[in-house]
Amino acid sequence: MKTEDFDYELPAHLIAQTPLEKRSDSRLLVLNRKEQTLAHARFYELGNYLRAGDLLIFNDSRVIPARLFGEKEGTGGAVELLLLRPLQNPVHFEALVKPGRRIRSGQRLRFGGGALTGTVIGEGQDGVRHIAFDTDAKMWDALLETLGEMPLPPYIHERLEDRTRYQTVYAREKGSAAAPTAGLHFTDELLSSLAAQGVERAFVTLHVGLGTFRPVQVEDVEKHTMHAEWFRIPAETKQAIERAKAEGRRVICVGTTSVRTIESAWRNYGTVAEDGSIQGFTDIFIHPNEPLRVTEGLITNFHLPQSTLMMLVAALIGRERLLETYRIAVEHEYRFFSFGDAMLIL
Repeated sequence: MKTEDFDYELPAHLIAQTPLEKRSDSRLLVLNRKEQTLAHARFYELGNYLRAGDLLIFNDSRVIPARLFGEKEGTGGAVELLLLRPLQNPVHFEALVKPGRRIRSGQRLRFGGGALTGTVIGEGQDGVRHIAFDTDAKMWDALLETLGEMPLPPYIHERLEDRTRYQTVYAREKGSAAAPTAGLHFTDELLSSLAAQGVERAFVTLHVGLGTFRPVQVEDVEKHTMHAEWFRIPAETKQAIERAKAEGRRVICVGTTSVRTIESAWRNYGTVAEDGSIQGFTDIFIHPNEPLRVTEGLITNFHLPQSTLMMLVAALIGRERLLETYRIAVEHEYRFFSFGDAMLIL
């Protein structure tokens, strides 16, 4: 299985640059695997395709303003950081650094004219560095809100005026360097409507980092190594999934990060905490040769060519059907990527 097997042609004008005025007005391509049908709908019509007892799994991770622009002390050379995840100390971070090759251990960094400073204390691969910031946990959130910027993907060139549009309406747990974008289509009204219909919901947390959006740079898909990301499944969510499975009800994940979270737990990633939750780090890589064990349905956006996200979706529906579905989405001019339209797979 080659990386190029997951390529497709996408006209540039189909890459969504801004979110729609109303989240749930996005289009929804509905793929029914059993009936082998495709339907075109709007996201606010999601309830037409779900039934009472379905269990939706949401990732409640909240995006932090994880992009920092600063300079090297001494030379004044420009530096850009993308904060990936905190290390043992809450103000020590793993970060993707540009220009990574020129930033070595011991280098001092300044942000906001010196309002925030830090030191490189370790080096990883591919531009990843460990940064110790000179502040404490009490001050950190305020400094980051002031100095940090929302880490929009590089294919989005329009400025995002409203930061909340790159957050899901149910985001709670701070820590992601990118939004779990399948959830961006939900509104409070739609969630209430689904609950009234008898659709159940439960939450997990996976802080989106380099593992989710790092490109595949090897020819053989199975040689790709995922970057570890932190996850947590509350005890009540694990129990809800177990009940649904035992009763023959569908477990439908909202986004690929929710898939990776529950599939990790069912493969014994993480450890059981005192409160009964499962938490830890996962580098799980789901692709057609690593099939799903728990997930029966998926709500997802349209993903970048040759990405691990495409490969995960192919694990659910097969590579050929995935590429054919994407071809139809392009033909019907669906909007792609983070601010784009959605697909429901049942």
